[in-house]
Amino acid sequence: MALSDLQLQMLARDALQRAAAGDFAGAEAMFAQVADAWPNSGQALHLLGQARLKLGRFAGAREPLERAAKFLPKDPAAQVNLAGCLTVLGEHEAALAALERAARLKPGDAVIAHNRGRSFEALGRTEEAERAYDEALATDHRQLPSLVARAGLLAARGDWAGALADLDMALTSRPDDAPLRLRHAELLLRQGDWLRGLANYEARLEIPGERYAPDLPRWRGEELGGRLLIYPEQLDIESDAAIRDTLMLTRGVDAVVQCAALVADWLDLPTIRRGDPLEGFVAAAPLRSLPHLLGWTLESLPSAGTLRVKAKPGPRVGWFARTEPPPGTAVERAPDQIARCRLVVADDTWPAHFAARLGVPTVLLLPHAADWLWGPQTGISPWYPALDVLREDEAERLAARLAGC
Repeated sequence: MALSDLQLQMLARDALQRAAAGDFAGAEAMFAQVADAWPNSGQALHLLGQARLKLGRFAGAREPLERAAKFLPKDPAAQVNLAGCLTVLGEHEAALAALERAARLKPGDAVIAHNRGRSFEALGRTEEAERAYDEALATDHRQLPSLVARAGLLAARGDWAGALADLDMALTSRPDDAPLRLRHAELLLRQGDWLRGLANYEARLEIPGERYAPDLPRWRGEELGGRLLIYPEQLDIESDAAIRDTLMLTRGVDAVVQCAALVADWLDLPTIRRGDPLEGFVAAAPLRSLPHLLGWTLESLPSAGTLRVKAKPGPRVGWFARTEPPPGTAVERAPDQIARCRLVVADDTWPAHFAARLGVPTVLLLPHAADWLWGPQTGISPWYPALDVLREDEAERLAARLAGC
């Protein structure tokens, strides 16, 4: 039986009360009933769409929000909510169009300007994105999302000072924000400023996520009355990233290394496997915390030490890079033959670290968005005397290095 207008008004009121109490599932069913009865009610459609957004039903929210935006052409909130839905669905052009309508209805709104920046950025229109973030910050200079987003754009184009200034401003409002502290730290570290960056890099350990940690107290650099465990943070200890970190960072500390079986055969250090009992250990530290805990700098890195394996150079060039070798180069692509190579060329993967730690002359090809551990400089690396670091687009330097080997 059809409900009367009065009953529908009461139903809408009850739905609003449910939504206010956090019962979005119950509210959504009621708003759907009201919207079916009043199909031309922009307000009912808008409320239905908002309830579905809260439930994460973005595909289902799109249709009522699109209709609401048409029936409420002077309501900026209707345009903004539609844009938010379209953004999640990956329809950034349509989202931007909705935000442009909202900006005309409510000029000078910092949130709308910020969301326009997000849409521009998703579309690869970075200059327009930066102007939109500038507009948001001109209205509210402490607008945290815009400060963080603009910092990312500034860093991407090499304006480190501008990016850090934005993050410094953001941190004055949110000094305990772990993701913000981590982003700030990574900017400093990529410039080689370990003195200021390392402490806040520890904020990564405060952020929930897929990261391994043993059931032991975290070591913070204090004197210990028992054994210390150091370990890679990756969940998959056999992964390239875990092996790479183990080879690069097991230095300068008296500890037992939890590592992949492959690495345990190489390291001239005490090791255990993941899953082995941890009796006798009093604390543990992730490998990536060692630079902070031990006060490393790029100018004073401890020696990596020797491996049990010994190099026996042969005639071939080990090739473990995405870049193809020059025609006619006799290459070796099997990692178990690295010790028999006269030179190794590799991306920032474990074969490069294994070769360099063995003392095999190695050329590492780094992308411009490289791990902060390398620092900003190329050339002979402080990490390994046998390693020469090039940017991956330095084809002429690579050719010269190959010609001279």
